[in-house]
Parts: sequence; C-alpha cells; structure tokens
Amino acid sequence: MQSRSITPDEAPSLRTGMYARRRGGRIAAKAALALALAGGTLAAVPATAQAAPAAPAVRAANPYERGPAPTEASIEAARGPFATSQTSVSSLSVTGFGGGTIYYPTSTSEGTFGAVAVAPGFTADQSSMSWYGPRLASQGFVVFTIDTNSRYDQPASRGDQLAAALDYLTQRSSVRSRIDATRLGVMGHSMGGGGSLEVSNDRPNLQASIPLTPWNLTKNWSRIQVPTMIIGAQNDSVASVTSHSEPFYNSIPASAEKAYLELAGASHFAPNTSNTTIAKYSISWLKRFIDNDTRYEQFICPPPSGEREISEYRNTCPSS
Repeated sequence: MQSRSITPDEAPSLRTGMYARRRGGRIAAKAALALALAGGTLAAVPATAQAAPAAPAVRAANPYERGPAPTEASIEAARGPFATSQTSVSSLSVTGFGGGTIYYPTSTSEGTFGAVAVAPGFTADQSSMSWYGPRLASQGFVVFTIDTNSRYDQPASRGDQLAAALDYLTQRSSVRSRIDATRLGVMGHSMGGGGSLEVSNDRPNLQASIPLTPWNLTKNWSRIQVPTMIIGAQNDSVASVTSHSEPFYNSIPASAEKAYLELAGASHFAPNTSNTTIAKYSISWLKRFIDNDTRYEQFICPPPSGEREISEYRNTCPSS
C-alpha cells in the first residue's frame, strides 16, 4: 500500500505552538503534583521506594519514570522489567461493568503506577484482551481487562463501563494503593475501541487512549483532548479504516496529540492475539503520555519507516 499524502491540516509544523502550550500545561501540573507529594505524602511511600538508588536528577525532572531506559528490544519483548501478579474481580462485587482481571507490578519500590482499563469488542469477553494484561503490567502499569455487562453493549455503554472500571480500580480495588489516580488511560477493541473514544470524549483528564480497530457510528471526535493513538487494520472488513479509523483520526484535533497506525495485511481481529507491533507502539504511547516519559518518544517521533508490519503511520509528532 502506498503512503497517503498528508493534508495541510495534518502538517505538524502548523501546530508546534499548540503542542508546546498543551504539553507545558501537563508538565506544569505534574510538577506541581510532584512538589505536593514531596511536601506532604512521601512518608506514605514504602521505605524501599525512598531508599531506592534512583538517579536524583532524572527523578527530579520526572518522578513518573518507571523502569530502565527503553530499547527497541525491551519494548518488543514479551515481558518487561517488572514482575507481575493478577487478581480476579467478580461481576457480583462491582457496579457499572462486568468485572474482570487486574494485572499489576508486584513491587512498588519505584512508587505508584499509572493504570489502564481495557474493553473487549462486540460479543467478546475479557479473554480476547488478556494478553495485554501481563505484557503492559510488566512494563510498569496496572492493567484492568474488563468484561462488559452484556456481550452486545454498544460503544457508548462500553465507554461508560470503562469509566466505571477506572473508578473501581482507583477507589475500591485491592491494588488501589499502587495506582496514581491522576495518570489513567483506556484501550479497547472494535466496539470497545469505540468505547475508548466515548470515554475520552467524556473524560478529558485521561492521559492516553488507544482504540484498536475501533467501530463507532459517530465519526466526529473533534472534542477529544486526550492523546489518542488509533490502530487500524489494512484488511479490516468489519470496521474498515476508510469508514472508521481514518475518519476518527482526522476528526481529533491536533492539539490533543494523536497518531494513526495501520497494520499491514491485518484483519479486524488482529488485536485479539499477541502482536509485537501493537505492543511496541502501545507501550511507547502509554509511557509517553501516562508517565510523561520522554525516553519513549524516540519510538513514535519521527514516525517509523521501513517496517513491513505497518502500511501507514501518521501523527502530530510531539516533541519534548
């Protein structure tokens, strides 16, 4: 597939100022939170975390960095540097969604973690998204793969359920003390991907969103301000990129910071099985925007080229 030309409204050079303003606001807010933590709640961090031999200059610049400096090999690996565990959440113990499984790093020696809720597609359950759990958690996130109230719930309902899952995760779950509730994201497949657009539209304070071969009858998402990476599939016959992923991407304003990755020769169901390309760029996106970790920017900006697994890649290419 030949690369498509980028329209003028996609030209990143026209929006450098918007990026700087938006990024500056995020960094300032996070810096303020870091100062508040230093002044008020540091004692709540486990002693091992306070004594950890972290590089002072790095931690002072970004207290949200977790794990060693990334490499191409580390983000393509089946597992990251953190040991993980998991716990089941019964549908009987929650409201607003159908329960699920929480995957989390076992050590908090580096501090708390950002969290991501992941929704399945139409007629599917959490098992279709289970591979994301340990893969993302081992890179330094708390991950909640959820079941929906009904296998037939539409995207708007799935968006509400992702929101309910994040609320449960940060307020009631057994791992809530491991989570920084200011650093949250969502992912979802098909109608779950449509749901991740819905909740991003409703909760602009989310830090990242990754709709996977998303399906939604709504095509205009011009109100979204959450950094969003849409992953489409070139041969998707259920939610074709021309009627779903691409219009979604084009409608999201550049000020939100966005990317569009198209999997070469892939079907609608590519996100349901372990996929190195999806993992690599999802990890990079989540790290860059949930953790504000600019060490991962090298993998998304400049856009990747020469990768046969990718038929097209577009983004607004944020810079630090």
